[in-house]
Amino acid sequence: MMKMKSEDGLLSVCEKCRMKKQRSAAKGKANRLVHTLLLVICFMASMTPAVAQQNSDRISLGFGCLYERGLDVTLSYEHETKYHNAWEYFANGYIKWDECASCGHVCPESFWNNYRSYGFGFAYKPCVARGRNHHGNMRIGASVGSDTDRFLGGIHLGYEHNYTLRHGWKLFWQVKTDVMIKGEDLFRTGIVLGVKLPVK
Repeated sequence: MMKMKSEDGLLSVCEKCRMKKQRSAAKGKANRLVHTLLLVICFMASMTPAVAQQNSDRISLGFGCLYERGLDVTLSYEHETKYHNAWEYFANGYIKWDECASCGHVCPESFWNNYRSYGFGFAYKPCVARGRNHHGNMRIGASVGSDTDRFLGGIHLGYEHNYTLRHGWKLFWQVKTDVMIKGEDLFRTGIVLGVKLPVK
């Protein structure tokens, strides 16, 4: 009896170690991804010439945290017109994690493979607030995409605030709400932080 108890205890300890290693591996992958993206941004910045703040084009990269248990990344091309109004053409990827049914924790499998979708779309961004070295825009757009099983449509509404830096760089934060047609989540709402780099 004592031997069986000790074996059960040993198995539970081994299972805990295995789950801890899986969580560490998932965190390591996420950290490597963030570091790689930061290096790419720094490299692009070093190759970027200075441009005027208006009537210019930019590449934008934003990372968002959305309710409930969602993360997204958006890569976009933005054409700014007069008075900081802009058109945006974007590609978006989204993941939604959940607890693993077998281990009861968020493991790499339940984080990366629970639910994923992607979309391509455009947005019009009229300027609604202007100040020295900053401006705010409404964001109204639409997209089409897939969650690898079915077609998705999206309507995108939000507010974006931009802070102009040297050499045409911009930092921005965005409050967004996505209405997803035929998606697992009807509404996705959250905060996005990102950077914009001038391209010409």
